[in-house]
Amino acid sequence: MTNDYRPLADRMRPKSLKEYVGQMHILGKDKPLQNAIEQGSLHSMIFWGPPGTGKTTLAKLISNTCDAKFLTLSAVLSGVKDIRSAIDQAINYRETCNKDTILFVDEAHRFNKTQQDAFLPYVENGTIVFIGATTENPSFEMNNALLSRLRVYVLKNLNVDNIKSILTQAIVDESNGLGKLKLEIDNETLIKLANASDGDARKALNLLEIISDLANKKITSKLIDEVLKDGSLRRFDKGGEAFYDQISALHKSVRGSDPDASLYWFVRMIDGGCDPFYIARRVVRIASEDIGNADPRGIRLALDAWETQERLGSPEGELAIAQAIVYLACAPKSNAVYAAFNQAMSDAKESGSKDVPLHLRNAPTKLMKELDYGRDYRYAHNELDGYAAGENYFPEDMTPREYYHPVNRGLEIKIAEKLAMLRARDKEAKLKS
Repeated sequence: MTNDYRPLADRMRPKSLKEYVGQMHILGKDKPLQNAIEQGSLHSMIFWGPPGTGKTTLAKLISNTCDAKFLTLSAVLSGVKDIRSAIDQAINYRETCNKDTILFVDEAHRFNKTQQDAFLPYVENGTIVFIGATTENPSFEMNNALLSRLRVYVLKNLNVDNIKSILTQAIVDESNGLGKLKLEIDNETLIKLANASDGDARKALNLLEIISDLANKKITSKLIDEVLKDGSLRRFDKGGEAFYDQISALHKSVRGSDPDASLYWFVRMIDGGCDPFYIARRVVRIASEDIGNADPRGIRLALDAWETQERLGSPEGELAIAQAIVYLACAPKSNAVYAAFNQAMSDAKESGSKDVPLHLRNAPTKLMKELDYGRDYRYAHNELDGYAAGENYFPEDMTPREYYHPVNRGLEIKIAEKLAMLRARDKEAKLKS
């Protein structure tokens, strides 16, 4: 007995490029990939995009349109032996039919360096047209040698209208879809179902198939809620591109003084399953890097939010993190300490191990005192206003630097005024000496 069942998402794969939905930025009129396909001018490439955006389908359609043999490998399941077998098939097909072979590699980033290198000579000599699919940034996950021989096409999340079109076709299609069930769905409910898929066509069709088994002719909003209640709707790869894009968006929204966007990216990450402690640590970094001494209370509030998360857990602790994020977004901004730290670090690395001046060294022993450790040190508290004007605290063979330049915002306005006064006294003292 054979099992002929095929998931709805597989049955509804488009049969031609005209049926393909989305990605008009690469498949629209006069776009490079579209032109290459129409001219039959195949080249090796990699499709980079989120799940369910049509990477595998597009590779198959290119093969059909260009009358090329289509072979597929999964980087999760295949090894060098499988690669060699596919190459042998491509060589044989070229010799017998004089036609191209497209070798589609799913999850291409999962191949190690040796496996990726195995493709190089056959991509270069045209034995295969390599088409890889990856959800990860190929700049980080693919070997430079192979990547330099591929053209990267970025596939984007499908929008709500794209998903609605795919769902509608599946509902009415009587040969491969659910048309025979005569399902009813109003536009508002269709939009809700499309939103639930989060830009993933495969997820949308899988949800529709599950719901169709439960629906009594009519798909309702309540039925969608029941199917979705046990699972997160959002895409969130805790170690991948989406993770770093979203934490970057949060950081830049705070830096840009937009509390609303900052909150949005925070809850997006929480909704997607991000560890709140990771965000709490990042918020402390933001407080130091982007608010700094313009409002020193920011870092304390960020640390308090972290501690609250530790003591209360979720979801109560997340409110404290949200409070800190909003405060930091609204606070005056300064990266003066961050910039000063980086400049000082650069000097320290370049200047080597310069000696500490004798007058700045401690002298706890008689020998050290005899060697002039601490001699001529000026105790600042005994000087006018607690400041030893004209004193040098840098190594003797190093020109004193000014790393810290307070901005004209928040508390740093006062700090800048004080530093200007102290530096003026230093100049006066040096002139007198």
